[in-house]
Amino acid sequence: MGQIADEMSLPGFVRRLLPAAVGFPLGPVLTLSLRSFARRRPEIFERLGEFCSGRYLIDPTDLPFVFDVVPNGQSATVQIASGSQPEIADVVLRGPIMALLGIVDGTFDGDALFFHRTISITGRTEAIVALRNAIEDAELQPSDLLGLKGMAASIANTAILGGVDFARGAAASAAQRQKERA
Repeated sequence: MGQIADEMSLPGFVRRLLPAAVGFPLGPVLTLSLRSFARRRPEIFERLGEFCSGRYLIDPTDLPFVFDVVPNGQSATVQIASGSQPEIADVVLRGPIMALLGIVDGTFDGDALFFHRTISITGRTEAIVALRNAIEDAELQPSDLLGLKGMAASIANTAILGGVDFARGAAASAAQRQKERA
Protein backbone atom coordinates (compact mmCIF):
# COMPACT_ATOMS: atom_id res chain seq x y z
CA MET A 1 0.00 0.00 0.00
CA GLY A 2 1.34 3.43 -0.91
CA GLN A 3 1.80 6.53 1.22
CA ILE A 4 -1.53 8.02 0.09
CA ALA A 5 -3.35 4.83 1.05
CA ASP A 6 -1.63 4.80 4.44
CA GLU A 7 -2.81 8.36 5.07
CA MET A 8 -6.40 7.30 4.32
CA SER A 9 -6.41 4.10 6.38
CA LEU A 10 -7.93 3.96 9.81
CA PRO A 11 -5.29 3.89 12.55
CA GLY A 12 -4.39 0.41 13.78
CA PHE A 13 -5.94 0.90 17.23
CA VAL A 14 -9.30 1.75 15.61
CA ARG A 15 -9.14 -1.35 13.41
CA ARG A 16 -8.47 -3.54 16.44
CA LEU A 17 -11.58 -2.11 18.16
CA LEU A 18 -13.87 -3.04 15.26
CA PRO A 19 -14.68 -6.74 15.13
CA ALA A 20 -16.47 -7.94 11.97
CA ALA A 21 -19.75 -8.26 13.91
CA VAL A 22 -19.88 -4.47 14.32
CA GLY A 23 -20.82 -4.10 10.66
CA PHE A 24 -23.58 -6.71 10.53
CA PRO A 25 -26.42 -4.51 11.87
CA LEU A 26 -25.59 -1.97 9.16
CA GLY A 27 -26.94 -4.19 6.36
CA PRO A 28 -30.67 -3.82 7.08
CA VAL A 29 -30.29 -0.12 7.95
CA LEU A 30 -28.39 0.62 4.74
CA THR A 31 -30.86 -1.44 2.69
CA LEU A 32 -33.81 0.58 4.02
CA SER A 33 -31.92 3.82 3.46
CA LEU A 34 -30.97 2.91 -0.11
CA ARG A 35 -34.53 1.84 -0.96
CA SER A 36 -35.95 5.03 0.49
CA PHE A 37 -33.40 7.03 -1.48
CA ALA A 38 -34.44 5.16 -4.65
CA ARG A 39 -38.06 6.25 -4.10
CA ARG A 40 -36.99 9.88 -3.77
CA ARG A 41 -34.35 9.93 -6.54
CA PRO A 42 -35.14 7.13 -9.02
CA GLU A 43 -33.26 8.91 -11.83
CA ILE A 44 -29.95 8.11 -10.13
CA PHE A 45 -30.67 4.40 -10.26
CA GLU A 46 -31.96 4.64 -13.82
CA ARG A 47 -28.55 6.05 -14.81
CA LEU A 48 -27.01 2.72 -13.90
CA GLY A 49 -28.92 1.08 -16.76
CA GLU A 50 -28.18 -2.62 -17.05
CA PHE A 51 -25.80 -2.39 -14.08
CA CYS A 52 -28.61 -1.49 -11.67
CA SER A 53 -29.03 -5.18 -10.84
CA GLY A 54 -25.30 -5.85 -10.68
CA ARG A 55 -23.47 -6.82 -7.50
CA TYR A 56 -20.93 -4.33 -6.22
CA LEU A 57 -18.61 -5.60 -3.53
CA ILE A 58 -17.14 -2.66 -1.65
CA ASP A 59 -14.20 -3.77 0.44
CA PRO A 60 -12.83 -1.18 2.88
CA THR A 61 -9.38 -2.68 3.36
CA ASP A 62 -9.05 -1.23 6.85
CA LEU A 63 -12.31 -2.70 8.13
CA PRO A 64 -13.02 -6.37 8.92
CA PHE A 65 -16.16 -6.52 6.75
CA VAL A 66 -17.32 -5.81 3.21
CA PHE A 67 -20.46 -4.25 1.74
CA ASP A 68 -22.26 -6.36 -0.86
CA VAL A 69 -24.53 -3.91 -2.70
CA VAL A 70 -27.15 -4.50 -5.38
CA PRO A 71 -28.43 -0.97 -6.23
CA ASN A 72 -31.62 -2.24 -7.84
CA GLY A 73 -33.77 0.81 -7.15
CA GLN A 74 -36.57 0.13 -4.70
CA SER A 75 -35.42 -3.50 -4.49
CA ALA A 76 -31.86 -2.53 -3.55
CA THR A 77 -30.00 -4.58 -0.96
CA VAL A 78 -26.93 -4.04 1.16
CA GLN A 79 -25.47 -7.01 2.96
CA ILE A 80 -22.52 -6.96 5.28
CA ALA A 81 -20.19 -9.94 5.22
CA SER A 82 -16.94 -10.90 6.85
CA GLY A 83 -13.97 -9.71 4.84
CA SER A 84 -12.98 -13.35 4.42
CA GLN A 85 -16.11 -14.18 2.39
CA PRO A 86 -15.56 -15.25 -1.23
CA GLU A 87 -15.84 -12.43 -3.74
CA ILE A 88 -18.65 -13.22 -6.16
CA ALA A 89 -19.59 -9.87 -7.63
CA ASP A 90 -19.74 -8.03 -10.93
CA VAL A 91 -17.24 -5.52 -9.65
CA VAL A 92 -15.03 -5.30 -6.57
CA LEU A 93 -13.90 -1.90 -5.29
CA ARG A 94 -11.14 -2.04 -2.64
CA GLY A 95 -9.42 0.67 -0.66
CA PRO A 96 -9.23 2.43 2.69
CA ILE A 97 -12.62 3.53 4.04
CA MET A 98 -11.66 7.22 4.05
CA ALA A 99 -10.77 7.03 0.35
CA LEU A 100 -14.02 5.25 -0.49
CA LEU A 101 -16.08 7.81 1.45
CA GLY A 102 -14.12 10.60 -0.22
CA ILE A 103 -15.16 9.31 -3.62
CA VAL A 104 -18.83 9.34 -2.60
CA ASP A 105 -18.74 12.82 -1.04
CA GLY A 106 -16.67 14.26 -3.88
CA THR A 107 -13.62 15.07 -1.76
CA PHE A 108 -11.41 12.76 -3.82
CA ASP A 109 -11.17 11.95 -7.50
CA GLY A 110 -11.72 8.22 -7.92
CA ASP A 111 -9.62 8.12 -11.09
CA ALA A 112 -6.66 9.70 -9.31
CA LEU A 113 -6.98 7.26 -6.40
CA PHE A 114 -7.11 4.38 -8.87
CA PHE A 115 -4.01 5.51 -10.76
CA HIS A 116 -2.12 6.10 -7.48
CA ARG A 117 -3.14 2.54 -6.51
CA THR A 118 -4.92 3.75 -3.40
CA ILE A 119 -8.01 1.91 -4.57
CA SER A 120 -8.33 -1.11 -6.84
CA ILE A 121 -11.14 -2.17 -9.11
CA THR A 122 -11.66 -5.65 -10.52
CA GLY A 123 -14.47 -7.08 -12.58
CA ARG A 124 -16.72 -5.18 -14.95
CA THR A 125 -15.15 -1.75 -15.12
CA GLU A 126 -18.10 -0.40 -17.10
CA ALA A 127 -20.30 -1.15 -14.06
CA ILE A 128 -18.10 0.95 -11.76
CA VAL A 129 -17.95 3.74 -14.36
CA ALA A 130 -21.76 3.76 -14.48
CA LEU A 131 -21.92 3.91 -10.67
CA ARG A 132 -19.31 6.67 -10.50
CA ASN A 133 -21.16 8.73 -13.13
CA ALA A 134 -24.48 8.30 -11.30
CA ILE A 135 -22.92 9.37 -7.97
CA GLU A 136 -21.09 12.36 -9.46
CA ASP A 137 -24.17 13.61 -11.31
CA ALA A 138 -26.28 13.29 -8.17
CA GLU A 139 -24.01 15.61 -6.13
CA LEU A 140 -24.99 13.72 -3.00
CA GLN A 141 -24.90 14.97 0.56
CA PRO A 142 -25.29 12.67 3.58
CA SER A 143 -28.76 14.14 4.18
CA ASP A 144 -29.87 12.90 0.75
CA LEU A 145 -29.19 9.32 1.75
CA LEU A 146 -30.91 9.85 5.09
CA GLY A 147 -33.95 11.56 3.59
CA LEU A 148 -33.52 14.73 5.64
CA LYS A 149 -34.52 18.23 4.58
CA GLY A 150 -34.17 21.78 5.89
CA MET A 151 -32.37 22.42 9.15
CA ALA A 152 -32.09 18.71 9.97
CA ALA A 153 -30.32 18.17 6.63
CA SER A 154 -27.93 21.03 7.29
CA ILE A 155 -27.07 19.74 10.76
CA ALA A 156 -26.60 16.16 9.52
CA ASN A 157 -24.40 17.24 6.61
CA THR A 158 -22.23 19.40 8.86
CA ALA A 159 -21.91 16.72 11.55
CA ILE A 160 -21.27 13.78 9.24
CA LEU A 161 -18.88 15.57 6.89
CA GLY A 162 -17.10 17.12 9.89
CA GLY A 163 -16.74 13.68 11.45
CA VAL A 164 -15.35 12.24 8.24
CA ASP A 165 -12.89 15.15 7.93
CA PHE A 166 -11.80 14.58 11.55
CA ALA A 167 -11.29 10.86 10.85
CA ARG A 168 -9.25 11.68 7.72
CA GLY A 169 -7.06 14.01 9.78
CA ALA A 170 -6.58 11.37 12.46
CA ALA A 171 -5.64 8.78 9.83
CA ALA A 172 -3.12 11.14 8.21
CA SER A 173 -1.61 12.01 11.61
CA ALA A 174 -1.29 8.35 12.56
CA ALA A 175 0.39 7.60 9.22
CA GLN A 176 2.81 10.49 9.74
CA ARG A 177 3.71 9.29 13.26
CA GLN A 178 4.24 5.77 11.92
CA LYS A 179 6.46 7.11 9.14
CA GLU A 180 8.56 9.11 11.64
CA ARG A 181 9.09 6.02 13.79
CA ALA A 182 10.24 3.94 10.83
